[in-house]
Amino acid sequence: MRILLEKTDEEHPLAIAEIIEELAAYNIRAERKSLYSDFELLRQFGLDIETQRSNTTRYYIAQRQFELPELKLLVDAAQSCRFISKKKSEVLIKKLSSLTSTEQAKQLRRQVYISDRVKTINESVYYNIDRIHYAINNNKKITFKYFDYDESKKQIFRKQGNLYKATPAALCWNEDKYYLITYTEHYDSYTHYRVDRMSAVTALEENGDKIDKSKFNIAQYTKRVFGMFNGEIVRARLSFDNSYANVVFDHFGKDVRIISADGGWFDILADVSVSPVFFAWIFTFGDKAKIKEPENLIAEMKLLIGKIKNQYSD
Repeated sequence: MRILLEKTDEEHPLAIAEIIEELAAYNIRAERKSLYSDFELLRQFGLDIETQRSNTTRYYIAQRQFELPELKLLVDAAQSCRFISKKKSEVLIKKLSSLTSTEQAKQLRRQVYISDRVKTINESVYYNIDRIHYAINNNKKITFKYFDYDESKKQIFRKQGNLYKATPAALCWNEDKYYLITYTEHYDSYTHYRVDRMSAVTALEENGDKIDKSKFNIAQYTKRVFGMFNGEIVRARLSFDNSYANVVFDHFGKDVRIISADGGWFDILADVSVSPVFFAWIFTFGDKAKIKEPENLIAEMKLLIGKIKNQYSD
């Protein structure tokens, strides 16, 4: 089974004589007749062993649990994830490569370009995610420390290094970053944290706060919280040039409410998080986007524009 899985695919079948030679490397003596019964037993076990007939009959594994295009997709995801360290990405890709033949694994390795990707430097992310999943599935609270990096890549812990304690509600991958969304019953509110900036994650025996899942929609939460940056949630009327319709619908979803469309522009109503990330997003459209309501949001944008203008004044 190992020989067939590792050495064969549709483009690289093995003849009986070659399989006997491969078995000899394991100090296993085999005969042609015994291999036929072995093939049948492996087929009953679930292996999809097919044959190619020309001058000689050759054998190979046809269907596998993962097809090569699927593995290529997973490898690309593993190498692109910023919240997985370079070292962990390499380990994961090596494991994914073992799910296909040796020759096809070479195609997976050819597309790996990890060295030039921006990756996390927190090696504990893998294990943090595992503990968080356990706590979510078993409705348990967790404790953890939360930190930022300074200019020397040194971890500076918030709250003087004291532990955070919360009920994990969901894990969310947003804009190439992995976040934990937590719930606090006392305040009936949700907060989120970058998983790659968490350490000392521990699942407690204490039961988590009861979460009303009918009121919590993770998709809506991530849409309105720009860049997962905490801020006051307000209903805003935003106006965009028609040329940016794809970008706006990609962000808010096609179910966003359009309240007018005229003169090459369209207006939407959406809940947004009032934060620097939101204003920065609006800035990316230049003069092709405008905040129309509410007034306090317009005032904050004007204040920010003034500060930026002063930054470049002589």
